[in-house]
Amino acid sequence: MSGDDSDSQAAKSNAAYGKKPFKRSKSHFADRVTADGRDGWPVEAGRYRLVISRACPWASRAAISRRLLGLESALSLAVVDPIQDDRSWRFTLDPDGRDPVLGIRYLSEAYDARETGYPGGVSVPALVDEVSGKLVTNDYQQLTLDLATEWRDLHRPGAPDLYPQPLRDEINDVMDGIYRDVNNGVYRAGFAASQSEYEAACRDVFRRLEETSRRLADRRYLVGDSITEADIRLFTTLVRFDAVYHGHFKCNRWKLSEDPVLWAYARDLYQTPGFGDTVDFDHIKRHYYEVHTGINPTGIVPLGPDLDGWLTPHHREGFGGRPFGDGTAPGPVPDGEEVPVTGQP
Repeated sequence: MSGDDSDSQAAKSNAAYGKKPFKRSKSHFADRVTADGRDGWPVEAGRYRLVISRACPWASRAAISRRLLGLESALSLAVVDPIQDDRSWRFTLDPDGRDPVLGIRYLSEAYDARETGYPGGVSVPALVDEVSGKLVTNDYQQLTLDLATEWRDLHRPGAPDLYPQPLRDEINDVMDGIYRDVNNGVYRAGFAASQSEYEAACRDVFRRLEETSRRLADRRYLVGDSITEADIRLFTTLVRFDAVYHGHFKCNRWKLSEDPVLWAYARDLYQTPGFGDTVDFDHIKRHYYEVHTGINPTGIVPLGPDLDGWLTPHHREGFGGRPFGDGTAPGPVPDGEEVPVTGQP
């Protein structure tokens, strides 16, 4: 396919957003990398490569979990260009537009290596087997839970327990509501094809945010007294809220920065090692506003909002709590994985 044809096809695909009811598809490749290797993929240091987009909230969960758990030396990281074309995620940020470990230009090549002619979408996060070049899983819901549990033998000393057994029922319950109404709800609002569909989704978003704000009014974290998987999943939506969901997805009843509780909670996490140091606001804004031409046909990326507020005092430490539980903070961001200055407040 020629470059002109490729650009034309990408435009047609991106322009489809907002033209039909939004429905998130299930992950097609749901194999798991486990300690006992029961799916044929055993946990093994240096065997797998985690492919993410810093623009994507689902992929950002995996990036945060990897940092908090200290899996950097065991699980390599690839970051794709925030702007997709018709073949989806591409490695144009790397020299010669090719991932230096996998040797591929498009993530779709790892999908093809796993299943020739796979008809579905190419999504991140994706875990790829470095030896065979095959996609292992794109199951964004299960991946981070497995990093927290199945990969324990490779965790850094002092890694937090992000999915503690005694709290799992409560964590799951909180995460289910947040996923349905907030994580996925902003997309249902943003890609709605009718007024009624949009209004229903938008109401769900703010109803759940208001409920969550009340929950966090007298506690530092969503479940227990330390950071868990539930906080990671909420954070990746909150950190994008004012930058893209408020305007681009029309979730504009109020801004995150206008809710004192949620705004302080989000800043608290952003300033915690492992969270803000994975966030690239430049990638986030350019992806949403440039790729979703169906709802932003000009492709113009807004200058705002002002990001300096993310570094202001939050005063949430007054609630007590221990961010990493019995563990410790992660170390410095590894060389080569730093977020560019343009992506930071």
